[in-house]
Amino acid sequence: MSFLEKMKTRYTVKKYNPQGTVSKEQTEQLKEILSLSPSSINSQPWNFVFVSSITTKQQLAEASYFNKEKVLDSSQLIIFQVIRNPEDFEKQIEEYLPEGAVAYYRNMVKPKGDAAVKSWLANQVYLSLGVLLSACADMGIDSTPMEGIEADKYDDILKNENYTTLFAVAIGERSETDANQPKLNPKQRLTSEKVILEV
Repeated sequence: MSFLEKMKTRYTVKKYNPQGTVSKEQTEQLKEILSLSPSSINSQPWNFVFVSSITTKQQLAEASYFNKEKVLDSSQLIIFQVIRNPEDFEKQIEEYLPEGAVAYYRNMVKPKGDAAVKSWLANQVYLSLGVLLSACADMGIDSTPMEGIEADKYDDILKNENYTTLFAVAIGERSETDANQPKLNPKQRLTSEKVILEV
C-alpha cells in the first residue's frame, strides 16, 4: 500500500483495544524517528516521554479529561514536552549549534520577547507531531493526538523539571467497535480546490 493510501485510511482513534500492543521494535523505531524530526535552526527544544507503565498511565489518565479511556487502553502514551526556560534553551544551543544558528536565534527570535520565544519553541515541537503521526500511519500503528489534557498535572506526575508538557499521543491498536473508523464514519476533509493553491 502506498503512503498516500495509508494516509487516506489513518484516522484519530477514539477507542483502543486494551490487549493491543506496539512492539518493542516499533517503539524503538518511533523513538529514532522522533529524534530525527525537523526544527528551525535544528533547535530541538523537546523531550519525548514514552509511558508504558500501567501505574503512570493511570495517574495521567486522571488528568486527561475525556481522553481518560484512551490513555488507559492504549499500548503507550507519548508525551511531547518543550524546554521550560528560554535561558536554558539558549545555553543548550550554544553547546551544539553553529554560531550562525545561534545568531539567528539571538537576532531574529529572542528580541521578540519571552511570549514569542515560548510560542516559537512550542511550534518546533508541533513539527515533530506531524512526523510521529505520519510514521504511525506508515507503520500501521493507530494513534490519537490529544491536547485535551491537564498539562500542569502531567508535569507534576512526570517530574521532568526542565521541560513542560504541551500535548500527548496515545498509540496502540484500534478497537473493532471504534465508531470513528472510516468504514463507520467516513473521513471528511475540505476539497483540494479549497486548500491547495497554485501560483
